[in-house]
Amino acid sequence: MNFDVIVKNGRWFDGTGARSEIRHLGLRDDRVAVVSADPLDETGCPRVVDASGKWVIPGILDIHTHYDVEVILSPGLTESVRHGVTTIFLGSCSLSAVHADPADAGDLFGRVEAIPRKFVVDTLTESKTWTSAREYVEAIEALPLGPNVASFIGHSDIRAAQMGLDRATREDVEPTPAELAAMAATLEEALDAGFIGMSTQELLFDKLDGDVCRSRTLPSTYSTRQERRRLGAILRRRGRALQAGPDVARPQSMVALALSSLGIFRRPLKVSLLSAADVKAIPAVAHVFPAMAKVINGLGGNFRWQHLPVPFEVYSDGIDLPVFEEFGSGAAALHLSNQIDERRTLLADENYRRWFRKDYDKKYGPRVWHRDFFDAEIVECPDGSVVGKTFGQVGVERGGVHPVDAFLDLVVEYGAKVRWRTTISNHRPEVLDTFASDPGIQLGFSDAGAHLRNMAFYNFGLRLLRRVRDAEQAGTPFMSVEQAVHRLTGELADWYGLDAGHLRVGDRADLVVIDPEHLDATLDAYAESPVAEYDNLSRMVNRNDDAVTAVFVGGEYVFGGGVADPVLGARRTGSFLRAG
Repeated sequence: MNFDVIVKNGRWFDGTGARSEIRHLGLRDDRVAVVSADPLDETGCPRVVDASGKWVIPGILDIHTHYDVEVILSPGLTESVRHGVTTIFLGSCSLSAVHADPADAGDLFGRVEAIPRKFVVDTLTESKTWTSAREYVEAIEALPLGPNVASFIGHSDIRAAQMGLDRATREDVEPTPAELAAMAATLEEALDAGFIGMSTQELLFDKLDGDVCRSRTLPSTYSTRQERRRLGAILRRRGRALQAGPDVARPQSMVALALSSLGIFRRPLKVSLLSAADVKAIPAVAHVFPAMAKVINGLGGNFRWQHLPVPFEVYSDGIDLPVFEEFGSGAAALHLSNQIDERRTLLADENYRRWFRKDYDKKYGPRVWHRDFFDAEIVECPDGSVVGKTFGQVGVERGGVHPVDAFLDLVVEYGAKVRWRTTISNHRPEVLDTFASDPGIQLGFSDAGAHLRNMAFYNFGLRLLRRVRDAEQAGTPFMSVEQAVHRLTGELADWYGLDAGHLRVGDRADLVVIDPEHLDATLDAYAESPVAEYDNLSRMVNRNDDAVTAVFVGGEYVFGGGVADPVLGARRTGSFLRAG
């Protein structure tokens, strides 16, 4: 039997959670042809990979990205593939690039996901040939995809397309019966084309870019109850998923979305909710997520939380960080993000500062940011004397200046040249371990392709595997490596109904060879790399090139040891994966 690829002597994980074994894999075309305990005949095989001492796992799924624009410009999606991700999901947070026109898409993506608006508009103006979900899938399949792609259809996308962005973001405007019917038909058409479901968003600090509707919240936040019920009924009937983001300021939003999963006298609705996190600002909320999932699923629902299984560390250039959108004074500053002089004047104004200090001092109630400038370290600044200090420390050293004023003083003087960092959530290892092993929580939510200057979680899967391996070696395991691999691969593929995530005979030949000895501190290291397609904007990335020695997508070698194969992004190796 001849093979295109043989991967031999590796510790093989099949993606089901079953016991791992030393095995030899033979790949033919885009499938796993043989998994053997005995060595395979290498005669005539053009590529043989010796995986001795290494792990051979199915390709990792990233269930929450915002690559909707980048996949058009750079379909190899190297930043994810290099870390063993072979399937990515588009269309998260109610945003997709399917129906809205280029200018509206720029307003939807630009500020919410910190993808420069100009490139969203220009890319879609030059490249958009599709007018339907089916045509969109055809356009994606015509690209030289690196990884596999699956997609949600965005609620804000279809609402803006049917109502116009202005009417779709007005509290006094409801969709007409014809518009509501058109939204329903658009969703049905997307599901017919193989979309995995619909994403929606109720979070009120996600704001629009541009000038026409600037600082209004996303269209899906204006949806009516009738609209939500009608679209949800379609998803329920079709067995597809609803990805949803509740409004953190209204706990009833979270409860209502979770309860929508219940199927009393009807089919349960798959609901994946954003997001389970150990929030520094509200430590007790960590107990809510597993408990809520257990109750909902115990009552017959099909409910999951999404979770980033690593500390949520963010960076900011000046005040350009989305968490400031959650309170009035911060949102007012970000409203002026394209008017630098006006923003500087605002930040220097004493009335504004009193407003900001009042918001900052509100330490209770639902929120994302802990609002503690003593927990915000300056990492870059033209004034080298403040680097390595927190804004709170700077205030103390300047004679007891309020931390808000210390922060605003530096931003007024240096603008975006003041770069700082803080950890917002997922800071307690024991809570991370609990979340990682909870069946009601899905592991993903990397936001890859978005917030390019704020965070980098492209290697979240590797970081989870390191934590699991380290716990095993320390004699304090919280799950097995086999279970961890299953949670990153087969479990996700099965829940969303995709042909991915497994590595058995007949399965897709998407696999990753990992050197466990290099699952080390390099996974946490800070790195940046320019994005050529965005005028060389320097984005945060991960660089741990010794950990992943080989990545195969569709049976073809695409990456290893920090180097992309010439085939990646030049010839299609990935596919558009259709649900069901």
